[in-house]
Amino acid sequence: MTGAPALNTRKQALVAMLGLCVLAAVVTLWMVRSSGRDRLRQIVQEQCLAHWLKSKDPEPCVRLSGRASTAAGYAVLADRKGGVHFLLIPTATVSGIESPALRAPGALNYFAAAWEATDVLSLRLGHAVPREAVALAVNHRRARSQDQLHIHMSCLRPAVYETLKGESDRIGPSWSALTIGSSEYQAMRVMGAELGAANPFELLADRLPDARANMAEYTLLVAGMDYKDGPGFVVLAGRAVPGAELLLDSSCAVAG
Repeated sequence: MTGAPALNTRKQALVAMLGLCVLAAVVTLWMVRSSGRDRLRQIVQEQCLAHWLKSKDPEPCVRLSGRASTAAGYAVLADRKGGVHFLLIPTATVSGIESPALRAPGALNYFAAAWEATDVLSLRLGHAVPREAVALAVNHRRARSQDQLHIHMSCLRPAVYETLKGESDRIGPSWSALTIGSSEYQAMRVMGAELGAANPFELLADRLPDARANMAEYTLLVAGMDYKDGPGFVVLAGRAVPGAELLLDSSCAVAG
């Protein structure tokens, strides 16, 4: 009779131990996944920025802004997939397109900074890239693998390039529907050789109905354009469409 209680005690201990093992495995998996989605922030803050502050060498990034150690800093990092494809990443912790910090008073216009940094495309390609071939993209939350804001810097896919070129005359200063492939986007024109004060995150949140409350569901693309009236940009916004990164071509075929 005395053996039964002891056996039950051992069973209970075994069950408790198995429960702890399962819990530990779940926590470990969560930590691995969380670290994976936080990898870009870690690279910029713990490697690029640390190296820059120590020796003025941004490795493994290719560039850091002059204010890299402030909340308005950013890094430029070659995309791990290779080709003519780079990422602009804030040195501050910024989750993604849905972050209110991107639209706060005095916030850095990261799209404008990314456009100014697109000379890295020409340096990688070995010759100048026409402005109408260059594009910047931010994916929506469901299409991204990282929870640190990163703007993709590359060239447009040839089919997208031809579509935007063919539709340029009807793209105006207000949002209007534009179909690319089988996806429906909203497009608007911004004039100027540089983006300046035109912040695409604000243009989306402030001028497209219902966007402010659903920013995480939107993807954004900004492409250089040469309109009849002069240089400018087209801003594309899409909801329930693939991430705008898929509109890019890291071979830069349209640039020759």
